[in-house]
Amino acid sequence: MRIVVAGATVSTHQTLDALIRHGADVVGVLQLRNESSHTVTAFSPLDELAEPHGIPCATFRNINDAEIVEQVREWQPDLMFVVGLSQLVRDEMMSIPQRGCVGFHPTFLPAGRGRAPLAWLTLGGQPGAATFFLIDEGVDSGPIFVQETFEVTPDDYASDVERKLVAATGEALDRWLPDLLSGVWNPRPQDEVLATYNGRRSLDDGLLDWHQSSDDIHALIRAASTPHPGAYTWYQGRKLIVWRAEQEKRLPWRGAVGRVLHTEAERGALVQTGDGLVWLTQVQLPEDSEPCSAETVLKVGIKLGFVLQDEVARLRDRVDDLETRLSRLEGNETTEQS
Repeated sequence: MRIVVAGATVSTHQTLDALIRHGADVVGVLQLRNESSHTVTAFSPLDELAEPHGIPCATFRNINDAEIVEQVREWQPDLMFVVGLSQLVRDEMMSIPQRGCVGFHPTFLPAGRGRAPLAWLTLGGQPGAATFFLIDEGVDSGPIFVQETFEVTPDDYASDVERKLVAATGEALDRWLPDLLSGVWNPRPQDEVLATYNGRRSLDDGLLDWHQSSDDIHALIRAASTPHPGAYTWYQGRKLIVWRAEQEKRLPWRGAVGRVLHTEAERGALVQTGDGLVWLTQVQLPEDSEPCSAETVLKVGIKLGFVLQDEVARLRDRVDDLETRLSRLEGNETTEQS
C-alpha cells in the first residue's frame, strides 16, 4: 500500500514515525512551510524524519495548490494520511488516493467534532480519544478505524491533555497499523445521533470575566494555557497573560470582584471572582520574555479588568476636554481673521 502523509503538527510527526517503524511504504510527505508555522499550534517539521529514510518531502502553503495536487498524483498513493492540518482538503486532492484519505481528531467521535478540540476538551473536562477515521464530505464524520480513549481531569491544563493525547495516539497507531498494512479494512460508521460540534476559538475568547465563578475562571485559564496563547485580563491598562492558577476553597475572605486581596510568595495573588476565590500563580506581561510569579507583579488592592461605566466616564471627560480645546482654537482663529 503506497502511502502519503500530509500535515504540520506533533500528531503528524508521530503518525509518520509510526508508519516508518511499522514498515509502511511511505512514498511522499507534504509539509507546511516553516514561514506559515505561526498559524499552527504545536507545529512540527517532517522533513528531518522523512529524508533520512529516503522519503521525498514537498512543502506547501495551501495543500490544494495545483503543483501540490500534481505532486501527489505523481506519487500515486493508495492511501493518504491528513493529520494535524486545519486546512480543508478539496475534492480534487481527496480523489487521488485509491482507497481514500485518513483523518485524525482528538475527541471521542462522534462527540466533539469541529475546531479547537484541545481547548474544548480541557474546558469541558470530558474524555478525549485519539481517533483515526476515513475522511468523507462531512466534518470529522467519516467511519472510524481506531480510537484510543484518555481521561481529562478537572485539574488538567491544555499541555497535560496534549501529553495524554500523544500517548493515546501512539497506542492507537501501534494497535491499528499492523492490521491496516496486512490488508484489513473495516472502518465502522459513526452514530450521527450522538454527534456534537465545537466551534472555533480565537484570542479574545481567553478574556477573563471576573464576575464568573472561580470554577469557570480556573477552567478557562487551564484551557487557554500552553500550547495556546493564554488567558488574559487587564492590569493598569496593560494586557496581563495568566498561565496558571489554583482555586481557593478554605480561606474565609471576601472582596470586590476582580480585586487582589492577598499575595504570597509561594502561591501568588488571591483574586475575588463572582463566586469564590482564585490564586493567580503564573502570569506574564507582554514586554516580558518569560512568565513569572503573580506575587511579583500584582499588589494587594489592585483591581483587574475594566469597569465599563468608569471607562465610559473617563472617555466622556476626555471628549469634553477635547471639545473645549477645539472651541478655543476655533474662537482664536475667528478673532485673528476679524
